[in-house]
Amino acid sequence: MDEFITENIRIIQERIDKACKANQRNPGEVKLLLATKTVPAERIEIALRTGQTLIAENKVQELKDKFEYLKAIPHVNHFIGHLQTNKIKDILKYNVSCIHSIDRVDLAEKLHQRLLKENKTMEVLIQVNTSFEESKYGAAPEKVIDLVQQIATFSTLKIKGLMTIGLLSAEAEQVRACFKLLKHIQQQIIALAIPDVSMKELSMGMSGDLEIAIAEGATIVRVGTAIFGQRPTPDSYYWNENL
Repeated sequence: MDEFITENIRIIQERIDKACKANQRNPGEVKLLLATKTVPAERIEIALRTGQTLIAENKVQELKDKFEYLKAIPHVNHFIGHLQTNKIKDILKYNVSCIHSIDRVDLAEKLHQRLLKENKTMEVLIQVNTSFEESKYGAAPEKVIDLVQQIATFSTLKIKGLMTIGLLSAEAEQVRACFKLLKHIQQQIIALAIPDVSMKELSMGMSGDLEIAIAEGATIVRVGTAIFGQRPTPDSYYWNENL
């Protein structure tokens, strides 16, 4: 298993480097975020021992379950799943440095209020539904600028960019359209020069489409199955609010 994960990380890093070279980008601009949903802590440790430092969970319960095992190994936790307001208190217990899935004002406000109580700040990305699918979370593209302006008023939340899941499709140009849209929204927000808002990060692209995402400006690619193998449940499981 050690060799399987180590070799897969090498292959993914090679794909990232090749995609950056093809698009005249510096590979240092693109961070690999290990998507570790359903992955046992022991296997995550193998990946971290190769020098990777960024891991991301979709569910607060998994953060909790793996926290004790992994806390002694240097790494940074991101949260990329749909965050319910009743889980905010819990998520702050597990050293999460960035939440990728802020998509509504009420969530941002409740997170802000909790952070105020704990005298903390949190880096966040605004999740955008670039595929226009009803099954996907994320703010509607036409509402993102207004959402960013509202969330920027919360002093504890440090907006660092945007995130999208994109269309889960074999049609490359349909996938590319999602990433192009996210980049376009990023550029619109940059032009507005909203105080205390950074648009440095574009979190987009996964195992099957990271090359397209990098071509369109991704700075964070979220890779799970191409490193750890197929999961026992489909991706749709992780975006169902009722579970």
